[in-house]
Formats: sequence, C-alpha cells, structure tokens
Amino acid sequence: MTAARERKRPVAAVLYREALPPRLAEIEELAEVRLTKADGLADALDGADVLYQWHSFSPALRENWDAASSLQWVHVSAAGVSQLLFDELIRSNIVYTNSRGVLSRAIAEFALGFVLDMAKDAQGSFRLQQEQRWQHRVTRKIQGQRALVVGTGSIGREIARLFRAVGMEVSGAGRASRAGDDDFEWIYSSQDLAGIVHDYDYLVLAAPLTSESKELVNAEVLAAMKPSARLINVGRGELVNTGALTEALASGSIGAAALDVVHPEPLPEGHALWGMENVIVTPHMSGDTEDYLDDLGKLFVDNLRRFCNGEPLQNVVDKELGFVSAS
Repeated sequence: MTAARERKRPVAAVLYREALPPRLAEIEELAEVRLTKADGLADALDGADVLYQWHSFSPALRENWDAASSLQWVHVSAAGVSQLLFDELIRSNIVYTNSRGVLSRAIAEFALGFVLDMAKDAQGSFRLQQEQRWQHRVTRKIQGQRALVVGTGSIGREIARLFRAVGMEVSGAGRASRAGDDDFEWIYSSQDLAGIVHDYDYLVLAAPLTSESKELVNAEVLAAMKPSARLINVGRGELVNTGALTEALASGSIGAAALDVVHPEPLPEGHALWGMENVIVTPHMSGDTEDYLDDLGKLFVDNLRRFCNGEPLQNVVDKELGFVSAS
C-alpha cells in the first residue's frame, strides 16, 4: 500500500449558505465531507481537519471558534479576507488560503470596461437613446492616457496588462516604492497617493482592505486629482471615504467615478451617488462571470489534493498582513 493510501482521509467541514459548492463529488473522493450551514458549524467542526468556507463572507468560524480544536486549514472562496480574520485565528497555526487569482482576469476586464464606458460616454449615449435624440459628441481617446493602479497583486497586475494592451501608460501603488517591475512603469508607496495622483487620468483601486488601506482615498487625495480624472473602484468600498467622494463628484473636483464596490454596501436607496450622471454603480459583480463558481471549486479541489498529499498549498494568506504576500 502506498504512503498516500495509508494516510487517513481528512475530515472537511463545508460551510455553505444556499447552493452547495461545485465539484462536490471530487471533494468527497478526497475527504470525509460534513455539509453544514452556519447554525450547524460547531458540530461540523468537531474533529474536522479542514474548513471549506464556500459561504465566503460568513462570520461563523469566529462565532464557533471553540469548536475548531482540530482544524489545520481553512480555505475561503474569496480573495479579500480581511473581514474574516480575527485575533485567535491570526495567532493560531491554522493555514489560511484564499481564492486569489481566480477572478483576476474577469475583474480586470470589468475595469477596462469602465474605462471604455467613461471615455466613450456610453452612459450619455444610452440616455440620449432613451430620449430618441440624435446628438453628436466627441469622446476621449484612451491611448496614451495614464492610469495609477492601487494594488499590485494578482488583480492589479491583470488590470495593468490589459490597460497596457490598449496603449495606456500604467504605474502602480503598493506597500513600498520600487522600480523595474514587469507590469508597471513604476510602483509608488500607496501612502504617498496625495503627492502623485495629479499626474494620472485614471485612479484604479484594486487593493485588499487592511487597517492601512481603509479610506486610503480621502478628501486630500481626491483634491489632488486632476479635475478631469476618473476614479475606478473594483477593490473594496472602504478603500474610499464615500462622503468625500460624493462631494468631489458633485463639485467637479474630479470628473467621474465607476464603482463596483461602495461603502456602505449595498448603496442605500436615495444616496446621492445613485443620481449623478458622472457616476456608474454596479452591485459588486466585477468578478462574477458565467463560470466563476466552477473556477472557484477547481482551486479548492486542487488545494485539497495537495493537502491530502502533504504538498504546499496555493494562496497561503499572511494572516498578519491579511492577504497573500508576493514572494
């Protein structure tokens, strides 16, 4: 009998909300599976080695932490995990993995779609079409436009590659300033945004939410942007001070915004951002393509196979930082 066959099958608690995760049969081939909703997680965690958090934004692990005494590994079907981490989990030896990279291309395509939408005034054309008005206008060219992408991880790099493919000039902002990057002309420190945003036509937010990045785009940063500049947020709503952004858009301090994420989320009925003609709001859907659920499932199955074979896992989160740290 091989060493792999001699190993005891791990016990995997699978936390879901409504629909079960894809590729469940493959998971059951590799592990003893305990399917559970949040109210049954304590029982499912008793003796479990693995938690597959398919219900990606549930706080149930924090609420049932005392039952997780055997837990070795948690996998979350999302890239952003800052809201799921808590002190006991951070201090533990539990390996924590996320779904970094699975949705990066789709989110980058969405960001490029926002650029094209705003540059070519697609919203204005739609409004005129509804009024049956034939009104000629001129639009912006995106070739040669400069974009600053905040967040130089998997999503930010996909955005940079797509933007460069259509002739845009792209720099990045991350934890530290550095030169000589394959995807960005230059990488600045994100803490220096107010001093550098005036050089850019598009400010694109694709960073994880951490204590350092919360409200990174505040009134000072917005005031430093070009009056014609556009803000795009496909990261997290709390990267932006919503009140300051609303004021900047209303006053013409910046030209426009395209927001796939907002704070608070969902955007409350009657909020000023809903009615602004220079704002596009979409309901946190930039990564959600027709096959994205299966892609998320593939990643977990591959990681579960690695876990069973004692191999290194993909997308190990630095729990102190709150994201997967590039090597």
